[in-house]
Amino acid sequence: MTSIHIVTDENKVGYEAVLDEYFRLRHEIFVGERGWRDLARPDGRDVDAYDNEQATYLIALDDGRVVGGLRLYPTLLPHMISESFAHLVRGRDVLSGPTILECTRYFIVRERRTGRTDCRLLAAFQQFCLEEGITEVTAVVEMWWLPRWQQAGFKVRPLGLPTLIEGQPCIAAAIQVSSDSLRHVSRLAGLRGSCLVRAEAHAFIDRVPHVAA
Repeated sequence: MTSIHIVTDENKVGYEAVLDEYFRLRHEIFVGERGWRDLARPDGRDVDAYDNEQATYLIALDDGRVVGGLRLYPTLLPHMISESFAHLVRGRDVLSGPTILECTRYFIVRERRTGRTDCRLLAAFQQFCLEEGITEVTAVVEMWWLPRWQQAGFKVRPLGLPTLIEGQPCIAAAIQVSSDSLRHVSRLAGLRGSCLVRAEAHAFIDRVPHVAA
């Protein structure tokens, strides 16, 4: 069964192989599949300025293999919306605060997009935020994400109007974190309990020595 692991600066030493595969999959999906050529790197790893000690990753693992993931980042620091997409937020300041995170680089690998992996990652996202006292999460996404989030039981509010980015209509939006949303998406995911894993580095390093190709 797919489990969602929390990876931070504190425990990343135990997830080195997992993180390497995660960055390679990000490159494969966002550059190879989605055509975001500005992200292309010779080493085939999508790593940017926000992949630093402040980032938190939720990484979906199935038998040690990375099958999905996302990145969360504090909005009190310069972040992707404030630095690159502030023009998408119309008539107001960029949303930020100690209980607001930004979500970027969400993906599910191609062969798992028709199963429950997506809903399990979204459930883990809501659970993690609830446990951390987060109230909202901002993101810049293609418009097709809005009905997808609504089907998952998420309450979403646009922060501006749709704008073309890389030929796709995109929007800045805020997702409300709530126990109702967690319950709804957990049912869709077929979860009876938590799939979120908080592992200490020493506890995980011996269990996942490498990631399958």
